[in-house]
Amino acid sequence: MTLTATRPYARRISPIERGYLNAAATGTPQLIQMVIEGEGPLDTAALRRAVRAATEASPGLAVRRRGALWRADGTVPEVVELPAGTGLDHAFFHRDLSVVTGPVCELGVIRDAGATRLIVRASHIVTDGRGLRQWIADVFRVLRAEDPVGCPDTMDDAYFREAAGDVRPAPEATRLTGLPPMIGDGPASERPLWLRRRVPAAPSGVTARAAAALSRHLTTDTGRLIVPVDLRRHDTSTRSTANLTSRLVLDLRRDDSWKRVHSTLVRALIAKTEVAVLDSDFLRDNPFANNLSEARAFDGNSFPCTAIISDHGEVDPLAYSAPGFRATSFSTLPMLVPYAEMFLSACRVGDSTELTLACRERPGAREKAGTLLDDIAGALTPSPGR
Repeated sequence: MTLTATRPYARRISPIERGYLNAAATGTPQLIQMVIEGEGPLDTAALRRAVRAATEASPGLAVRRRGALWRADGTVPEVVELPAGTGLDHAFFHRDLSVVTGPVCELGVIRDAGATRLIVRASHIVTDGRGLRQWIADVFRVLRAEDPVGCPDTMDDAYFREAAGDVRPAPEATRLTGLPPMIGDGPASERPLWLRRRVPAAPSGVTARAAAALSRHLTTDTGRLIVPVDLRRHDTSTRSTANLTSRLVLDLRRDDSWKRVHSTLVRALIAKTEVAVLDSDFLRDNPFANNLSEARAFDGNSFPCTAIISDHGEVDPLAYSAPGFRATSFSTLPMLVPYAEMFLSACRVGDSTELTLACRERPGAREKAGTLLDDIAGALTPSPGR
């Protein structure tokens, strides 16, 4: 089912997106996967109609690569029905999405004993967490017989560099050295290992608290943290599904204090450090890999980055509910990144925080990753004096 529009949607492939294309070329799928669980059914035919209407309002989710551009001449995201009891080892959760042939997004529906799981998968090359959530919210608006808000804008990171105003230049990029792995030992599988925890608390400073808990497991005196930052914060009026996520790279110390990490992060955001790095060539000045050969050299035995921590913030279940279906949880399945050992995702839903940790499956990984995640979960339940 191909998308047609009165005015063709097209935008240039940005430097950020070219960085993701480079990572994908190593054979590591660059995917965002969001999971909505709820009570009651979702009608497949109604869902397909809602997906089409939402994509007509946000054509960036139906693009294909055409030279230096993304063009919305691809297919509308498909809806796939999966058997009851389908688990994370199913091929659906691991197959890649081609930005050349499309589709760049798809949905899976799992029905089981009155409950429904909706899995939304999209190429991180063409969208990011905020962009995808905006599109999913429109799908549910249509299911509720509301008009989609839409994300028709085509601006890229260069626009937000201007919108941010004066920014202090970033320091000259230097190649980051590899750090020994913390999770497991021996050959790593190409598939991610996902572990999930629901924490009965929703504290502030989730990224810093999680990083401090992680620092107690460092095998060296220091580590490195990547924090994704949404560039839309510099112009909140824009509506775009593009990949508009830049990064902050922060040093981590063994047995670090969450308050020190938090203050460092806040200072970097105030200084707009994630914007300053846009002035550099995203590939040539990349501290992790400047070409495909260097990216492929990451063999799982050392990592320039200890962890990526992405806090998706507060998620309102009502935004992902429809007549007959009440969302009860929202979580993600983070992707593997060639230069990072692990990827932690956090979402606050009501009075709880949903955590998902992704790492490489290898001997001992499940046990060590479980201990890490338990400690992170404990750090999100503040006690007096912490």
